[in-house]
Order: sequence, then structure tokens, then C-alpha cells
Amino acid sequence: MDMRVFDLFKIGVGPSSSHTVGPMLAARRFLLECPELFKASKVEVALYGSLALTGHGHATDKAVMLGLMGETPQDLVPDNVDEKLARLAACGELALLGEYPVKFDSTVDIHWHKQEVLPGHPNGMRFTLTRKDGSLEEKVFYSTGGGFIYSAQELQQGVTADAGQQPLPYPFATMAELLAHGRRSGLSIAAMLRANENVYASDEELDAGLDKIWTVMKGCIARGLQISGELPGGLHVKRRAAKLWRAANESTDVLPHDGMHKVSLYAMAVNEENAAGGRVVTAPTNGAAGIIPAVLRYYAEDCKPSAPELGIRNFLLVASAIGMLCKKNASISGAEIGCQGEVGVACAMAAAGLTAALGGTNEQIESAAEIGIEHHLGMTCDPIGGLVQIPCIERNGMGAVKAITAASLSLRSDGTHQVSLDDVIETMRQTGFDMQAKYKETSLGGLAVHVVTVNYAAC
Repeated sequence: MDMRVFDLFKIGVGPSSSHTVGPMLAARRFLLECPELFKASKVEVALYGSLALTGHGHATDKAVMLGLMGETPQDLVPDNVDEKLARLAACGELALLGEYPVKFDSTVDIHWHKQEVLPGHPNGMRFTLTRKDGSLEEKVFYSTGGGFIYSAQELQQGVTADAGQQPLPYPFATMAELLAHGRRSGLSIAAMLRANENVYASDEELDAGLDKIWTVMKGCIARGLQISGELPGGLHVKRRAAKLWRAANESTDVLPHDGMHKVSLYAMAVNEENAAGGRVVTAPTNGAAGIIPAVLRYYAEDCKPSAPELGIRNFLLVASAIGMLCKKNASISGAEIGCQGEVGVACAMAAAGLTAALGGTNEQIESAAEIGIEHHLGMTCDPIGGLVQIPCIERNGMGAVKAITAASLSLRSDGTHQVSLDDVIETMRQTGFDMQAKYKETSLGGLAVHVVTVNYAAC
């Protein structure tokens, strides 16, 4: 496997890992790889396919400009974004990587090719830098979901990992291989993932990284449960998590399902923060970023574990294994296979992680992950207005509850089941391949078209 746990869990900003985080990283990388950047006189960006069709709603243009300024998703301060972009608009000058000023007008220098898709992936972008002597530097990048970016050459050559990839003690490309390692070694999936990660980092470094991921996730939930108001973008969507959270805690009429109601609010809180451009953890995407934090908080607070730190770390390690398999053998990009690859995969990751944290066997973990994906097969990605709001926010709440249900079903079985995780991942891939493009993060079909048409008709 050519991925690490922190490839799946990245600290960044909303609203989209593929349309915001990826383009920001690509813009910065393009400039870092440009020779004689100090001679630059102009830079242009062309966005294609899904990036062009939903880029305005996903803040792709803003992300590209920030990346050209040298910003990174993990270090960007969300509260400073509007001020940075306002200064750029006012002066018409952009400092490449914060050092080399060039004239820049987003209405002229960012090109939207909505009818054209580059050959490598629906999320393609082309950067062109012109130097003062007239020479050009040009490169194509693809944002393949979850903040992963590859140049056209890398994608064509199948280069999806560091050339210095070291041999792992438990290499796997399928769940069948991972389960076989477990049977031979007697180790849990969490222990095998830890051993693989130890090739690159000590236990102390790994635990510190996992703890930081959980800290950011917790903080995101907490912010989302406190902030009210309207989300940006023009749909006039009101934040609901904070209001519903207060009502849930003030109510004296306790119902048996209130625990699941709170889980859904944790997830919605995260995705409202994501929709507002706040700090989130890509898990495995931003559009599905609420599911794993919600289920983790449910585990930490409602399951009353005796060793919560260990359980949380094992949860994240096992969840990452499921995400790696889905990314490698199918996709986690809504623009490529629909929301089954985002919310469906996040649900599977959370279900597997919870099962592991609660002491499930490797076979029960596989079963939980399979259930999580199976019951999201065929889910379209059709965001209204190209915004990561409707149906994305509520969809995370539902995905979190499904993950807990999947874990519960698997933990009460012996782990045997008729459909393997490898089979359902391949089914997801084929289903996404067969799905019409209008249902894959283009906002050209489904809810994105029906709801807008109804609203216009009512005006």
C-alpha cells in the first residue's frame, strides 16, 4: 500500500478536499517547481470539468489564488482569507509564493472550461506562467479526491507514491491480503497498521499525530455546536446544529433515540464548519468530514471505554486502512464515482474504526466496513448550487448513524458474511464508472437541477 494514515487524514480547510484543498496544493506546487520564478510576469489558471462546473460553489478560484500566494491548507488561517483576497482584488497584484509580485485579475486570469474534461480525471487544472522574456512554463495537475494531487505525468505513469517507498512488514492491496496477514501473525488490523507506520515514524511520533487529528476533529465539532447564522454561498442555508444541540440539552423529554440524534448533530456541526470554510480534517474528504469525528465522539463519550486514548488511536489506524483500500481500488472522489465514494467510504471507515475500538475481530471489522459501503452504493453527488451544503450536511449525519448501526451488526455476529469488502469496493468502482456524469459533482442533475427548477417556478 502506497499510502499512510496521514494521507487519509489531512488538516485543512473547507469546503472541499478535491475542489479547495487539492487546487490550493497544486497551485503552490506548480510555482515551487517553476525555474526562474523571479522572472515571472503573469500567471494563468484553467479549470476543467467538475472543477469548473462547481468551482465557484467550492471556492476553487479562491483556493487557487491562495495557493499561488504560497498558502497551504494546514497552515491557512480561515479568518484571514477574506482580507487576503480583498487586498488582492483592490490592488490587482499577487505575490507569487509571497515574494514575486505579478499583476493578477481573477476575472481574466482564471479560465472556466465547463464543457471540457482533461483526460486524466474530471478534476483537472492547467497552470501557465509567463516570464518577462516571453518564455512559458506550463503544467497540468489533477485533484483526485481527499486532497491528493498528481501531475499529468505522474498520473500517466502510475506514480502515486514517493519513489523512496520503503518495504512494509504487512503490505496489502486488498482486504483479503490484510486478513491473511492477521491470521498468520495473530495481530489485529490496528497493530499491523501501526507496524507499517513505524517504518516511517516512532510510536511517539505516530501517537502525537493521531492525537492531533482527534484534537482538531473535537475542536471542529465544538465550534459547529456553538455557531449560528447563515452559511455563505447564496442558498441562505441556516446553520442548525447549534440550535438543535441547545434544544437537545435543554429538553427534559428524553427518548431512547436521543443518543443517535446527538451523533447526527456532531456530524452536521463539522460539515457546517466545512461549508463555512472553517478548519476541518479531511476524512477521507471534506464533503464527508463529519462522519468519523461524530462516531469517534460517540465512542469516547457514550461507549465509556476503559482506555479511550488507545481506542481512539486504533479507531483512526483501522479507519485509514479502509480508506486506503477504497482510494486504491476504487475512488474517494465524488467527481469520479459520486457520493458513494465520499459519504459511503467515510461511513465504512467509521464503522470499521468503531468496531476495532470496541474490541472487534479483524473479520468483524471487515464486515462492518462492507455494510457501511454496501448501503451507500449508487449514491449520487448532486450538490445544489455547487455548494457543499444540500444534501451534504444532513448526509453526514445519516452516514454517522449508519456507521454505528454497521458496527453494532458486525459486533453481534461472528464476522462471517456473504459479500466481502473487496467485492463491494469493486462494485462501488463499477457503479461509479457506469454513473452518468451529471450525477458526479457537476451539479447538472439530481437535486441540483430539480430543486433549482422548482424554486424558479415558484418565483
